[in-house]
Amino acid sequence: MHAIEGNADGIRRSVATDAAALAEFAARSFVDAFAPFNRPEDMEAHVAASYGYGRQLLELRDPSMVTLIADGGASLRAYAQVRPATPPAGIVAAQPIELRRFYVDRPAHGTGLAQSLMRAVRDAAREFGGRHLWLGVWENNPRAIAFYAKQGFIDVGSTYFDVGSDRQTDRVMVAAL
Repeated sequence: MHAIEGNADGIRRSVATDAAALAEFAARSFVDAFAPFNRPEDMEAHVAASYGYGRQLLELRDPSMVTLIADGGASLRAYAQVRPATPPAGIVAAQPIELRRFYVDRPAHGTGLAQSLMRAVRDAAREFGGRHLWLGVWENNPRAIAFYAKQGFIDVGSTYFDVGSDRQTDRVMVAAL
């Protein structure tokens, strides 16, 4: 990914040897963001299914997905996953690429890292031939919704996201590339 080589924020394409660090960071980030709003058993089920070492290794080896990380030296500071995927029914976007995950560690909030990571996400989406980037964001996450709106995403509908046995509503947002 030539567009992010030498990125000042340490953003790079993740490789298989990052799986352990990514699994730890991804699980911690999800729990930090959503544990206060979910039952412990639902959080445990979701984290176990989505963020274990084996799952991360499979995702990092998947040629149809790009995982970007911001490496802070001793630990990760942020990550995002991008892949070609059809948006939920009723959402129209030409050549859609999904922003599947986008997490920035709390100490890095307000540093500009999120904006740099979003630029790298857009570059990765263009490499897939995308013309639009879409995502689902929990309807009760106003900070994330506001960030995406500042990045040019518009709310175009809704979909569902299961956290364990709890079905939640996500807003679907789309931005042109």
